[in-house]
Order: sequence, then C-alpha cells, then structure tokens
Amino acid sequence: MNITAQRPLQGIRIIEMGSLIAGPFAAKTLGDFGAEVIKIEPPETGDPLRTWRTPVGTTSVWWHVQSRNKQSVAIDLRQVEGQALVRELAREADVLIENFRPGTLEQWGLDYDTLSRINPKLIMLRISGYGQSGPLRDLPGFGVIAEAMGGLRHITGMPGQAPVRPAISIGDSLSALHGVIGVLMALYHRVAHGGTGQVVDVALYESVFNMMEGAVSEFDRYQMVREPAGSALPGVAPTNAYPCANGTYVLIAGNGDSIFKRLMQLVGRDDLANDPRLASNPGRVEQMAVIDDAIAAWTRQHTLDEALAALATARVPAGKVFTIKDIVENEHYQQRDMLRTIQLKDGSSLKVPGIVPKLSLTPGGFDAGGPELGEHTSKVLRAAGLSEATLAELRAKGVIA
Repeated sequence: MNITAQRPLQGIRIIEMGSLIAGPFAAKTLGDFGAEVIKIEPPETGDPLRTWRTPVGTTSVWWHVQSRNKQSVAIDLRQVEGQALVRELAREADVLIENFRPGTLEQWGLDYDTLSRINPKLIMLRISGYGQSGPLRDLPGFGVIAEAMGGLRHITGMPGQAPVRPAISIGDSLSALHGVIGVLMALYHRVAHGGTGQVVDVALYESVFNMMEGAVSEFDRYQMVREPAGSALPGVAPTNAYPCANGTYVLIAGNGDSIFKRLMQLVGRDDLANDPRLASNPGRVEQMAVIDDAIAAWTRQHTLDEALAALATARVPAGKVFTIKDIVENEHYQQRDMLRTIQLKDGSSLKVPGIVPKLSLTPGGFDAGGPELGEHTSKVLRAAGLSEATLAELRAKGVIA
C-alpha cells in the first residue's frame, strides 16, 4: 500500500471567520487533511485564543494546536472595505466557516444569500449556540450553556451533588466535528450530484443532544429521566471505577456475558459467575450493587499494576485513568504518532497532538504551529488581485494589518 503525498482535501479553499473554539476547531480538522485555510482575524488583537491558557512568550500553546496549517489574514470586518475584501475572497472559496452570533454576517453584508450570488458553489458552515432559527437564536451561546441545555450536564457527576463539567470545551468540540461532517457531506453533494453550495447550520446544544443516546425514547416510553451515575454507566453492568490498594482506581468493563463470567471467576466469586440470573445484562443491572461490591473487594487487595496484570490475563477489558503526563509518556500514543513535536519561530520545540483519523493512503499532516497575526495578509490579498498601492492604502486606514 503506497502512501501518497497528496492529502484528501487538497484543492479545497476555506475561509475561517469567528474565533476561539468551535469554528476554528472545524477548520483545523479540515486543514489537517489538506484544505487551504485562510483565517481572518481582527488586525489589532487577533483571535482571543492567542492569549488563552498557558503562553509561550505572548502566545498560547493552544494556539499552535488549533491554528496549524492556517494562513492568518488580518482584516477589520467592521469596516466596509474589510467586508468587501471578504466578498472578494469568497468568490474563489469552497467553504466559509463562521461562529458569530446569528445576524452578525447579515449586518456586514456577508450573509449566505449575498455570498452565494457571488459564488453559487460556496458552502457556509455556521456554528452558533442555538442555531440560525428558533426563539433562542439571538441569545449568546457558549459551550458550557449548550452542554447543560443538551442534557449532558444533568447526567454528569455524582448523584445528589452539583452537576459538573469536564475541564475541556466538549460542547464546542462536538459542534466542530458535527460541522466537519456537514461540510464533507455538502462537498460530496456538490461534486457527486452536481449540486450548488448550501448552509450547514450547527447548534452547540444540538451537537451535545445528539450524544444523548436513547434518553428521549426512554422518557417517552417509560417517563424515565436519566440521572447522574458517578463513574458507572446506567443500565450496563458491570462497568465502573474500582479502588485499588495504592489509592488509585482501575476501570473495568466486564459487561459482556462471557467477560462477566471470567471476571467473577477472577475475583473468586464463582457463585456470581454461575448464577443464571446474572447470565445477561438485564439481570446484572438489577444486582449492580452486589456485583460492584464483589469486584471492589478484590481490587482493594491489589495495587493498580497488579490488578491490570490479572485482568489482562483473564481477558477482561480494563485500564487506568490517564493523566496528560501518562499520555505523553505512553508508548502506544507514541507509536501511533499521536504525539508530534514542532519547531516554533523562536527556535524552541513544542509537543502537540497528532492527527485523527488516520487514512491509509492519504493521511493528514502539518509541519508547524499557528501563524503570526497577519502573517499572510499581503500574500493572500495579492493572490486575490489587489495591487501593492491598494494594500498600502488599506493598511493606512487600519482595514488590514
């Protein structure tokens, strides 16, 4: 199998507008697989993500993950000349990605109806808190609120305690991935069916809601409201985090019928292994507390490493809770090329995540981190046909940088 140097989205041009997480994450993912990404930023400040979390100098290390493979073009979208530049760039683009509050592009004359008259093949990905329609469309939307409205926050945490959030922007990232799926489908429709461009409307809360499995149907049929379950998985047994002798936890997923039997034999509970009531999941769910107590009684007698070794021998799926230190030092991550090192412009090196998914013939790739603010403004606008005199004039007015 020969790997080609060509990436699958090579030749696709993307204009990325908006900032921070959802829209830029979608553009980053498409850029990893060869799409040309032109990122438009405010001339003076740039994307706020440049200064979020932990910096190298004045630039966030997160920036070098989120903005790899991108060209930075600094344009003031509040000025009519800046809006005209975007319309010009949209003429030759395949996709425009934005995550402003609904109505913002319309105020700037950059709405889909306007841009599609210039370029009928343009696909516009619009990511917002509540979508482009509905009674809540005009409210500001943030991932934390979307996670709550989508149902995730209610079921996360320990029973009877305040709902918790994962310490990452999961609502934004899920929306970005839904946006990527939508863009790829729209591109396929355009090519395979001779279609025109279209709008891909992604709402943060709907992306979270799409992960809620059978919760709606459970409520409709049984009036069942899924509740927080701590480290367990409701309706599936046994799968939980169990305490070990050295103060750590081992995750065990023994919910397959034959796996459950092997697990019970391992922990010395042949009575449970051979109990016909526990031969399938429904019966085990009814006795979840008894089963969890039996497993925990065994894990408490062993260190994490001892427990993992025994579970592996018994062919029971198990693992430890990885910290980011564990991940960076893990051989499997390393051999799967999920940890890459890039060189920054100051000469230092920085470890960053690799690429997902992995394509056998046309894998994705990147060579460097995020661009400097406005690093590619002149190059991109010259390619769009602007003269040096025009660029100088726009720069003097503060339209570009």
